[in-house]
Amino acid sequence: MDAKKTALHEGNKQPITAALIPEARLRIQTVSQLTGWSASTIRRKMATGDFPQPIRDGKRCTRWIAGEVLARLRKDRGVW
Repeated sequence: MDAKKTALHEGNKQPITAALIPEARLRIQTVSQLTGWSASTIRRKMATGDFPQPIRDGKRCTRWIAGEVLARLRKDRGVW
């Protein structure tokens, strides 16, 4: 990724506390922080049905519903 794109993405971070709002739409980076998984692992788990499917907010905008992600983590890990 070139410097211009990196700078563009750096200022556009979503706080992890957004996950506390059940209807919040989380970015892949935030989901990765919550789960500890890479984006590739998240996509692999989606493909096998082991992780919630995201919603599409446009051609290049994919988001996960926070409540669904947290519910899955609770089920898998028995926490939160």
